[in-house]
Amino acid sequence: MSLFWRIFALNAVVLGSATALLLWAPVTVSVPVVLTEAVILVAGLIVMLVANAALLRIGLAPLDRLTRLMDTVDLLRPGQRLPEGGRGETAELIRTFNAMLERLEHERASSSARVLVAQEAERRRIAQELHDEVGQSMTAILLALERSADEADEPLRGELRHVQEITRGSLDEVRRLARRLRPGVLEDLGLISALTSLTTEFSTHAGMRVVRRFDSGLPGLDEQTELVLYRVAQEALTNAARHAGAERVEVRLRHTAEAVELTVGDDGRGTGAAPEGAGIRGMRERALLIGATLDVVSPPRTGTQVRLTVPLLRKQS
Repeated sequence: MSLFWRIFALNAVVLGSATALLLWAPVTVSVPVVLTEAVILVAGLIVMLVANAALLRIGLAPLDRLTRLMDTVDLLRPGQRLPEGGRGETAELIRTFNAMLERLEHERASSSARVLVAQEAERRRIAQELHDEVGQSMTAILLALERSADEADEPLRGELRHVQEITRGSLDEVRRLARRLRPGVLEDLGLISALTSLTTEFSTHAGMRVVRRFDSGLPGLDEQTELVLYRVAQEALTNAARHAGAERVEVRLRHTAEAVELTVGDDGRGTGAAPEGAGIRGMRERALLIGATLDVVSPPRTGTQVRLTVPLLRKQS
Protein backbone atom coordinates (compact mmCIF):
# COMPACT_ATOMS: atom_id res chain seq x y z
CA MET A 1 0.00 0.00 0.00
CA SER A 2 1.36 3.41 -0.96
CA LEU A 3 1.81 6.16 1.58
CA PHE A 4 -1.12 8.11 0.12
CA TRP A 5 -3.56 5.22 0.46
CA ARG A 6 -2.21 4.35 3.89
CA ILE A 7 -2.95 7.86 5.20
CA PHE A 8 -6.31 7.85 3.40
CA ALA A 9 -7.22 4.53 5.02
CA LEU A 10 -6.28 5.78 8.49
CA ASN A 11 -8.43 8.87 8.12
CA ALA A 12 -11.26 6.81 6.62
CA VAL A 13 -11.24 4.53 9.68
CA VAL A 14 -11.51 7.51 12.03
CA LEU A 15 -14.23 9.28 10.01
CA GLY A 16 -16.16 6.04 9.47
CA SER A 17 -16.13 5.29 13.17
CA ALA A 18 -17.37 8.81 13.93
CA THR A 19 -20.15 8.48 11.35
CA ALA A 20 -21.24 5.12 12.75
CA LEU A 21 -21.46 6.59 16.23
CA LEU A 22 -23.62 9.46 14.96
CA LEU A 23 -25.94 7.07 13.13
CA TRP A 24 -26.53 4.55 15.90
CA ALA A 25 -25.80 6.43 19.09
CA PRO A 26 -28.81 8.03 20.89
CA VAL A 27 -27.48 11.52 20.35
CA THR A 28 -29.36 14.44 18.80
CA VAL A 29 -28.34 17.99 17.96
CA SER A 30 -30.83 20.78 18.69
CA VAL A 31 -31.06 24.18 17.09
CA PRO A 32 -29.77 26.13 18.83
CA VAL A 33 -27.25 23.69 20.36
CA VAL A 34 -27.62 23.12 24.06
CA LEU A 35 -24.62 22.89 26.41
CA THR A 36 -24.70 19.11 26.93
CA GLU A 37 -24.82 18.46 23.18
CA ALA A 38 -21.94 20.87 22.58
CA VAL A 39 -19.88 19.10 25.23
CA ILE A 40 -20.59 15.73 23.60
CA LEU A 41 -19.63 17.05 20.11
CA VAL A 42 -16.40 18.64 21.36
CA ALA A 43 -15.46 15.47 23.23
CA GLY A 44 -16.11 13.42 20.10
CA LEU A 45 -13.96 15.78 18.04
CA ILE A 46 -11.12 15.49 20.54
CA VAL A 47 -11.35 11.70 20.47
CA MET A 48 -11.25 11.75 16.66
CA LEU A 49 -8.18 14.01 16.61
CA VAL A 50 -6.32 11.90 19.19
CA ALA A 51 -7.15 8.67 17.37
CA ASN A 52 -6.11 10.18 14.03
CA ALA A 53 -2.83 11.46 15.48
CA ALA A 54 -2.05 8.08 17.07
CA LEU A 55 -2.75 6.17 13.87
CA LEU A 56 -0.69 8.62 11.79
CA ARG A 57 2.17 8.36 14.30
CA ILE A 58 2.19 4.58 13.84
CA GLY A 59 1.90 4.82 10.08
CA LEU A 60 4.66 7.42 9.68
CA ALA A 61 7.06 5.92 12.27
CA PRO A 62 9.44 4.57 9.56
CA LEU A 63 9.79 8.11 8.17
CA ASP A 64 10.61 9.44 11.64
CA ARG A 65 13.38 6.84 12.01
CA LEU A 66 14.69 7.74 8.57
CA THR A 67 14.72 11.44 9.46
CA ARG A 68 16.64 10.82 12.69
CA LEU A 69 19.22 8.76 10.82
CA MET A 70 19.60 11.50 8.21
CA ASP A 71 20.28 14.01 10.98
CA THR A 72 22.95 11.89 12.68
CA VAL A 73 24.60 9.92 9.89
CA ASP A 74 28.38 10.32 9.61
CA LEU A 75 30.27 8.83 6.67
CA LEU A 76 33.33 8.44 8.90
CA ARG A 77 31.31 6.00 11.02
CA PRO A 78 30.18 3.48 8.39
CA GLY A 79 27.56 0.81 8.87
CA GLN A 80 24.60 2.94 10.01
CA ARG A 81 21.50 1.44 8.38
CA LEU A 82 17.75 1.08 8.87
CA PRO A 83 15.95 -2.30 8.69
CA GLU A 84 14.58 -2.90 5.20
CA GLY A 85 11.36 -4.78 5.98
CA GLY A 86 7.91 -4.49 4.40
CA ARG A 87 6.65 -3.09 1.13
CA GLY A 88 5.35 0.19 -0.19
CA GLU A 89 6.81 3.62 -0.75
CA THR A 90 8.24 4.00 2.76
CA ALA A 91 10.09 0.68 2.62
CA GLU A 92 11.38 1.55 -0.85
CA LEU A 93 12.55 4.94 0.41
CA ILE A 94 14.47 3.25 3.26
CA ARG A 95 16.08 0.76 0.84
CA THR A 96 17.06 3.61 -1.48
CA PHE A 97 18.54 5.62 1.40
CA ASN A 98 20.55 2.60 2.63
CA ALA A 99 21.85 2.03 -0.89
CA MET A 100 22.80 5.70 -1.13
CA LEU A 101 24.69 5.44 2.17
CA GLU A 102 26.54 2.37 0.88
CA ARG A 103 27.54 4.21 -2.27
CA LEU A 104 28.57 7.38 -0.42
CA GLU A 105 30.67 5.41 2.08
CA HIS A 106 32.45 3.63 -0.77
CA GLU A 107 33.08 6.90 -2.61
CA ARG A 108 34.26 8.59 0.60
CA ALA A 109 36.66 5.73 1.30
CA SER A 110 38.01 5.89 -2.26
CA SER A 111 38.44 9.67 -2.23
CA SER A 112 40.05 9.58 1.23
CA ALA A 113 42.47 6.93 0.02
CA ARG A 114 43.52 9.11 -2.92
CA VAL A 115 43.89 12.19 -0.70
CA LEU A 116 45.93 10.36 1.94
CA VAL A 117 48.20 8.74 -0.65
CA ALA A 118 48.81 12.15 -2.20
CA GLN A 119 49.40 13.63 1.25
CA GLU A 120 51.98 10.98 2.14
CA ALA A 121 53.73 11.51 -1.20
CA GLU A 122 53.89 15.25 -0.54
CA ARG A 123 55.22 14.65 2.97
CA ARG A 124 57.87 12.37 1.53
CA ARG A 125 58.90 15.02 -1.01
CA ILE A 126 59.09 17.79 1.60
CA ALA A 127 61.04 15.57 4.00
CA GLN A 128 63.47 14.69 1.24
CA GLU A 129 63.99 18.36 0.39
CA LEU A 130 64.47 19.25 4.05
CA HIS A 131 67.06 16.52 4.42
CA ASP A 132 68.90 17.00 1.13
CA GLU A 133 68.63 20.72 0.49
CA VAL A 134 68.08 22.54 3.78
CA GLY A 135 69.97 20.01 5.89
CA GLN A 136 73.03 19.99 3.66
CA SER A 137 73.06 23.78 3.38
CA MET A 138 72.90 24.17 7.15
CA THR A 139 75.63 21.56 7.55
CA ALA A 140 77.84 23.57 5.19
CA ILE A 141 77.09 26.74 7.18
CA LEU A 142 77.95 24.90 10.39
CA LEU A 143 81.32 23.77 9.02
CA ALA A 144 82.08 27.29 7.74
CA LEU A 145 81.28 28.74 11.16
CA GLU A 146 83.53 26.19 12.81
CA ARG A 147 86.47 27.11 10.56
CA SER A 148 85.87 30.82 11.08
CA ALA A 149 85.67 30.36 14.84
CA ASP A 150 88.96 28.46 14.89
CA GLU A 151 90.73 31.31 13.03
CA ALA A 152 89.05 34.25 14.81
CA ASP A 153 90.22 36.02 17.94
CA GLU A 154 88.22 36.81 21.02
CA PRO A 155 85.56 38.15 21.46
CA LEU A 156 84.54 37.30 17.84
CA ARG A 157 85.36 33.64 18.43
CA GLY A 158 82.83 33.44 21.27
CA GLU A 159 80.13 35.03 19.16
CA LEU A 160 80.83 32.62 16.30
CA ARG A 161 80.65 29.67 18.70
CA HIS A 162 77.27 30.94 19.90
CA VAL A 163 75.99 31.23 16.33
CA GLN A 164 77.36 27.76 15.68
CA GLU A 165 75.31 26.31 18.55
CA ILE A 166 72.18 28.06 17.30
CA THR A 167 72.77 26.65 13.81
CA ARG A 168 73.34 23.16 15.22
CA GLY A 169 70.06 23.37 17.14
CA SER A 170 68.21 24.50 14.01
CA LEU A 171 69.75 21.63 12.05
CA ASP A 172 68.55 19.16 14.66
CA GLU A 173 65.06 20.65 14.46
CA VAL A 174 65.04 20.36 10.65
CA ARG A 175 66.06 16.71 10.91
CA ARG A 176 63.36 16.09 13.51
CA LEU A 177 60.73 17.64 11.25
CA ALA A 178 61.94 15.50 8.36
CA ARG A 179 61.60 12.37 10.49
CA ARG A 180 58.06 13.32 11.49
CA LEU A 181 57.08 13.98 7.89
CA ARG A 182 58.61 10.74 6.62
CA PRO A 183 59.21 8.05 9.25
CA GLY A 184 62.14 6.31 7.63
CA VAL A 185 62.53 4.02 10.63
CA LEU A 186 59.07 2.62 9.84
CA GLU A 187 60.21 1.54 6.40
CA ASP A 188 63.60 0.28 7.57
CA LEU A 189 62.95 -1.36 10.96
CA GLY A 190 59.18 -1.88 11.21
CA LEU A 191 56.26 -0.69 13.30
CA ILE A 192 57.53 -1.53 16.80
CA SER A 193 60.83 0.30 16.29
CA ALA A 194 59.04 3.26 14.72
CA LEU A 195 56.60 3.57 17.62
CA THR A 196 59.45 3.22 20.11
CA SER A 197 61.34 6.03 18.40
CA LEU A 198 58.19 8.16 18.21
CA THR A 199 57.34 7.79 21.90
CA THR A 200 60.95 8.44 22.93
CA GLU A 201 60.99 11.64 20.88
CA PHE A 202 57.72 12.87 22.37
CA SER A 203 58.89 12.06 25.87
CA THR A 204 62.05 14.09 25.28
CA HIS A 205 60.60 17.15 23.53
CA ALA A 206 57.11 17.38 25.08
CA GLY A 207 58.17 16.65 28.64
CA MET A 208 55.55 13.92 29.10
CA ARG A 209 56.06 10.52 30.63
CA VAL A 210 55.30 8.01 27.88
CA VAL A 211 54.73 4.37 28.87
CA ARG A 212 55.01 1.71 26.16
CA ARG A 213 53.27 -1.66 26.30
CA PHE A 214 53.85 -3.55 23.06
CA ASP A 215 52.92 -7.21 22.55
CA SER A 216 55.61 -9.42 21.08
CA GLY A 217 55.00 -11.56 18.03
CA LEU A 218 53.00 -8.93 16.14
CA PRO A 219 51.49 -10.48 12.97
CA GLY A 220 52.73 -9.28 9.60
CA LEU A 221 50.98 -6.11 8.47
CA ASP A 222 51.06 -4.46 5.08
CA GLU A 223 52.80 -1.12 4.59
CA GLN A 224 49.58 0.89 4.47
CA THR A 225 48.26 -0.58 7.73
CA GLU A 226 51.54 0.08 9.53
CA LEU A 227 51.54 3.66 8.28
CA VAL A 228 47.97 4.22 9.51
CA LEU A 229 48.84 2.80 12.94
CA TYR A 230 51.90 5.05 13.12
CA ARG A 231 50.03 8.20 12.02
CA VAL A 232 47.17 7.61 14.46
CA ALA A 233 49.66 7.17 17.32
CA GLN A 234 51.50 10.30 16.19
CA GLU A 235 48.31 12.39 16.04
CA ALA A 236 47.07 11.08 19.41
CA LEU A 237 50.40 11.93 21.06
CA THR A 238 50.37 15.38 19.45
CA ASN A 239 46.86 16.07 20.78
CA ALA A 240 47.88 14.91 24.25
CA ALA A 241 50.91 17.21 24.22
CA ARG A 242 49.19 20.28 22.76
CA HIS A 243 45.63 20.22 24.04
CA ALA A 244 45.14 17.73 26.87
CA GLY A 245 47.62 19.12 29.36
CA ALA A 246 48.65 15.53 30.07
CA GLU A 247 51.60 14.45 32.20
CA ARG A 248 51.46 10.72 31.46
CA VAL A 249 50.57 8.91 28.26
CA GLU A 250 50.33 5.17 27.75
CA VAL A 251 50.76 3.68 24.27
CA ARG A 252 49.60 0.08 24.02
CA LEU A 253 49.84 -2.19 20.98
CA ARG A 254 48.33 -5.63 21.33
CA HIS A 255 46.95 -8.28 19.04
CA THR A 256 44.51 -11.17 19.04
CA ALA A 257 43.68 -13.77 16.44
CA GLU A 258 41.16 -11.39 14.87
CA ALA A 259 42.61 -7.89 15.20
CA VAL A 260 45.49 -5.59 16.07
CA GLU A 261 44.59 -2.87 18.56
CA LEU A 262 46.44 0.39 19.20
CA THR A 263 45.45 2.36 22.30
CA VAL A 264 46.77 5.78 23.31
CA GLY A 265 45.49 7.04 26.66
CA ASP A 266 46.46 10.14 28.61
CA ASP A 267 45.65 11.62 32.03
CA GLY A 268 44.73 15.07 30.71
CA ARG A 269 41.61 17.13 31.18
CA GLY A 270 39.49 15.45 28.48
CA THR A 271 37.08 17.17 26.09
CA GLY A 272 33.68 15.95 27.28
CA ALA A 273 31.01 16.49 24.64
CA ALA A 274 33.08 18.95 22.61
CA PRO A 275 32.91 18.47 18.82
CA GLU A 276 35.71 16.54 17.18
CA GLY A 277 38.49 18.59 15.65
CA ALA A 278 40.40 18.16 12.42
CA GLY A 279 42.93 15.85 14.07
CA ILE A 280 40.38 13.24 15.14
CA ARG A 281 38.52 13.53 11.83
CA GLY A 282 41.81 12.87 10.07
CA MET A 283 42.36 9.79 12.21
CA ARG A 284 38.88 8.55 11.31
CA GLU A 285 39.63 8.99 7.62
CA ARG A 286 42.82 6.97 7.97
CA ALA A 287 40.95 4.25 9.87
CA LEU A 288 38.34 4.15 7.12
CA LEU A 289 41.12 3.67 4.58
CA ILE A 290 42.08 0.24 5.98
CA GLY A 291 38.63 -0.81 7.25
CA ALA A 292 39.55 -0.20 10.89
CA THR A 293 37.43 1.13 13.75
CA LEU A 294 38.42 4.24 15.70
CA ASP A 295 36.90 4.92 19.13
CA VAL A 296 37.62 8.12 21.06
CA VAL A 297 36.53 8.29 24.71
CA SER A 298 37.17 11.60 26.47
CA PRO A 299 35.17 12.20 29.67
CA PRO A 300 35.76 15.60 31.31
CA ARG A 301 38.76 15.73 33.66
CA THR A 302 39.55 12.03 33.24
CA GLY A 303 41.77 12.02 30.16
CA THR A 304 41.32 10.82 26.61
CA GLN A 305 41.65 7.34 25.15
CA VAL A 306 42.06 6.73 21.43
CA ARG A 307 41.62 3.12 20.32
CA LEU A 308 42.21 1.90 16.76
CA THR A 309 41.12 -1.66 15.98
CA VAL A 310 42.40 -3.19 12.74
CA PRO A 311 40.69 -6.46 11.73
CA LEU A 312 43.23 -8.96 10.45
CA LEU A 313 40.78 -10.84 8.23
CA ARG A 314 40.12 -7.71 6.18
CA LYS A 315 43.84 -7.06 5.85
CA GLN A 316 44.52 -10.58 4.65
CA SER A 317 41.71 -10.49 2.11
